[in-house]
Amino acid sequence: NVTREGTTELMQNRATRMILATGGPGLVRAAYSSGKPAFGVGPGNAPAFIERTANVKKAVRDVLAGKTFDHGLLCSSEQAIVCDLPIEEAVLAELERNHAYFLDDQERAMLERLIQLPQGGLNTAIVGKSPQFIAESAGFSVPDEVVCLVGRASGVGREHPLSMEKLSPILAFFVEDGWESGCERCIEILNFGGLGHTLGIHSKDEEIIMEFGLHKPAHRICVNTSTTHGSVGLTTGVPPSMTLGCGTPGGNITSDNITPLHLINVKRLARETRRIEDITFDPVDDEKDIDETPQPEAEVTPQLAGDLREVVRATVEDYVRERTSPAEAAQGRFPAASATTQSAEGRPAKDFVCEEDVLHAVRNGSRIAVSARTIITPAARDAAEGRNVFIWD
Repeated sequence: NVTREGTTELMQNRATRMILATGGPGLVRAAYSSGKPAFGVGPGNAPAFIERTANVKKAVRDVLAGKTFDHGLLCSSEQAIVCDLPIEEAVLAELERNHAYFLDDQERAMLERLIQLPQGGLNTAIVGKSPQFIAESAGFSVPDEVVCLVGRASGVGREHPLSMEKLSPILAFFVEDGWESGCERCIEILNFGGLGHTLGIHSKDEEIIMEFGLHKPAHRICVNTSTTHGSVGLTTGVPPSMTLGCGTPGGNITSDNITPLHLINVKRLARETRRIEDITFDPVDDEKDIDETPQPEAEVTPQLAGDLREVVRATVEDYVRERTSPAEAAQGRFPAASATTQSAEGRPAKDFVCEEDVLHAVRNGSRIAVSARTIITPAARDAAEGRNVFIWD
């Protein structure tokens, strides 16, 4: 017999070492407030954007496969189709061909009254139920072959119940002209109960796919696949899990798919890889000796345009120059970054050393002149370990 009191006792019991909470905001807040380490994962309200270049037949099949899996019970299942205007008729035809039932205005109004409780929450009586059961509960009937109910939505928010997370085989249907408008609609849907969770995009345009991937407020962007199956790793390469974090946008501690690796402690035996004596730090005098007069920015032009090493060197020089006072430069404590530093053997010390430089020196039996001002990458230090490659000033 599941009760809130029992859940609270389990969370607070001394034997409980960690809490993994999947559920509504109240349960997640209770887990985070328990005083125990906790992973909380939030709700999803996943939109699926079908862009005009998409394979419409596959996109619709994918959406319906996700929405009908376990009667839409997964939190990452598609909650809305956002359809690009030029392919609206093709998408509607595919929905009908795949046994989705498009509601008329009266049926939509009846369904919306069933979906949402008077206080604004989801009516849990419809969660995970068949479209036939839901339709009959709303006051109308649908054929036995129907797999999903689809209703045209005019907006997002509490006054538009179709736009909420429904956890049942019900889809909202939006039409937007162009991917920019479709993007804004998807963000609006995510902000209404699915922030940080999951989003789907069906498109052949890689630039648009990357725009969605980089800028949309969801941590699982499922490309040309069902959001239900893609988000849990069945049709994609993400870690297999049905416990999906929403990250800080969704008020969760992680944006990961929670796996057993999150639930174990890892002990690391850390051996020394480089000695303290090999790490050089520049001395810093009292702050009173530093001239804080703003210095004009110097324009840095790499010697070889497009050469990454030269760009890095020039960037480092610019950084040092901006932070070197005239007094320090005059006293020689911090020589001008563009000046050539000589090594102990008279060779010019390099400004920047990468792993490739070290490997080249090892192959040729040569050595690299460096000074305290030389930037040596960690990979270069590792490659040089025990090989006596560097000549130090």
